[in-house]
Amino acid sequence: MTALPAPALNRLLTPVLISGCIVLMVGFAIRASFGVFQIPIAMEFGWPRAEFSLAIAIQNLAWGIGQPIFGAIADRFGDRKAIVLGVICYAAGLVLSSFAVTPGAHQMLEILVGFGIAGMGFGVILAVVGRAASDENRSMSLGIATAAGSLGQVFGAPAAEWLLGFYSWQEVFLIFAAVVCLALLALPTMRAPVASRAELEESMATILGRAIRDPSYGLIFVGFFSCGYQLAFITAHFPALVTEMCGPIAPGTTLYALGITTTSTLGALSISLIGLANIAGTLYAGWLGKRFSRKYLLAGIYLGRTVIAALFIALPITPLSVVLFSVAMGGLWLATVPLTSGLVAHIYGLRYMGTLYGLVFFSHQLGSFLGVWLGGTLYDSTGSYVAVWWVGVGVGLLSAIVHLPIRETPLRLRAA
Repeated sequence: MTALPAPALNRLLTPVLISGCIVLMVGFAIRASFGVFQIPIAMEFGWPRAEFSLAIAIQNLAWGIGQPIFGAIADRFGDRKAIVLGVICYAAGLVLSSFAVTPGAHQMLEILVGFGIAGMGFGVILAVVGRAASDENRSMSLGIATAAGSLGQVFGAPAAEWLLGFYSWQEVFLIFAAVVCLALLALPTMRAPVASRAELEESMATILGRAIRDPSYGLIFVGFFSCGYQLAFITAHFPALVTEMCGPIAPGTTLYALGITTTSTLGALSISLIGLANIAGTLYAGWLGKRFSRKYLLAGIYLGRTVIAALFIALPITPLSVVLFSVAMGGLWLATVPLTSGLVAHIYGLRYMGTLYGLVFFSHQLGSFLGVWLGGTLYDSTGSYVAVWWVGVGVGLLSAIVHLPIRETPLRLRAA
């Protein structure tokens, strides 16, 4: 591995951080838009809602399976090679999906898209950013990189909704494939960061073995499940939920005056509001992460999500409640990511952070698969999203509880 110069390591805004932000922003802008395609694709082919939901669920599962694989590729062969492979998978999956006319074809091609998201996602990028940052700046750097993904979410769903007004969904997929390839322009400044001499001398198998035998690693794995469930369900189904369950937008209201006149437009806007609020929430979480216990911060975030989600579904769904929910949930949306990745790095070291965080992220994506698939299945059987929403409330409470027994002391200090 090539060591970064000391002055670069001590700065917060390094070329590595800026490049990582660009890659995450592009990848997450497109990923966050898939919920907007839920109704157009189902209506064109007459598919049940569960068919498209299964495609997105498979995408999330493939993302989870691919994350430790791409993390290991980055740790072993280099970060930029892993990202290039991710870009190729992502673009190819979008192009081929645009020609899919059967549910089975669409679902299988989402495996390729999911692997592409993994190659451009948190497991690879946060590991690079974490190694490139000083101990003092690491938590904030991870927060900034995570917030960049949220910035992509701000304009991803509205851009898809706007493009669908001029092009078919197939043509929008092709446009998005071209946009994904633009992420390659950020790679020349993404240099391989440093690792300590002690970490370089230890093998991946040794570090993995220690982590897997540590109960705290298992608790982190379990706790990240609900994060994936909630985020993926909302990203894939919330626009449709708002379209169908929200009360009408009355003329004369602020939303109406801003041009938000239909609940479908409000549904796309809600994803953007979540991303916008999360920029502030994630940066604040990164700032808090170097000052307070990460496990208690994570427990508090999951408890906050649980309360917000329970209140939203228990009260009448109105345009105002949709906006308030989006802002409140957005403040906690990806705030778990810099804290969870920082917790993994703090306890188990930086050398194989990509692989270790990738395995934890697999739990996140198992939750994502269940949230998206169960959302479509229960909708088709009950005609409502209420039941699957309450399941999300329950798993959120579980995650708040399981973070409390985690031991934050670095593993090497425990052994000493």
